[in-house]
Amino acid sequence: MRVTVLGSGTSHGVPMIGCDCAVCTSDNPKNRRFRPSIAVENEGRTVLVDTTPELRLQAIAFGLKRVDAVLYTHTHADHIFGLDELRRFNDLSGAEIPVYGAESTLDDIRRIFPYIFNPPQVGGGTPKISLHRVPESFDLFGMHVEAFTVMHGKLPVLAFRFDDFAYVTDTNHIPDDSMAKLWNLDVLILDAVRYKPHSTHFGLWEAVAVVEQLQPRRALFTHISHLLEHDTVNAELPPGMELAYDGQVLEL
Repeated sequence: MRVTVLGSGTSHGVPMIGCDCAVCTSDNPKNRRFRPSIAVENEGRTVLVDTTPELRLQAIAFGLKRVDAVLYTHTHADHIFGLDELRRFNDLSGAEIPVYGAESTLDDIRRIFPYIFNPPQVGGGTPKISLHRVPESFDLFGMHVEAFTVMHGKLPVLAFRFDDFAYVTDTNHIPDDSMAKLWNLDVLILDAVRYKPHSTHFGLWEAVAVVEQLQPRRALFTHISHLLEHDTVNAELPPGMELAYDGQVLEL
């Protein structure tokens, strides 16, 4: 299994519009952050988790040439507004792409992208997707996938485990039954938006405490704002923990 971090930034991205702080103007490429997403490759197939507004740019930057399925965590703009870019992957594969999410997510997709399901005219390019309510546990391209709920403030969102790797973004609280699904991991990617706690995201030290409880062999933090400078934060983190960065590749 190979995991590529397509984006590690928070909803504004980094650099932020109109900001001249040290991180937003940094020469370190690891401080440049697209909105959060990953690609999981196994057996020659690729699964996206979320489709960010920069999906086209992410695909070009990191050599993403196929998408065989999409899993959605939730439907905030930074996680779904690249959905239309899936039509290029339809062209490349000649196949429809299955899309998985909670029922509320599928309802939002139908509402936000009505032209996909009711094309207005012949000749208009639209993504060819099929919507599926995500099972709690299923097999996909040789991987065992579990979907479970974490809390993004008051909003339930999905996290995903692929064999011994888990991706948990946009959360400030993980219920006990979901924590139980995060033991014995090789790699955990977890939300950590800034140093201080946030109303809908883990602060850095809250995320560190979760990692110390779960004890994965390696942990990366994502959904990072411009308040966290890559090298500075990594020097402060305990062993086995680090900030993710765009284009990072994990071989599991």
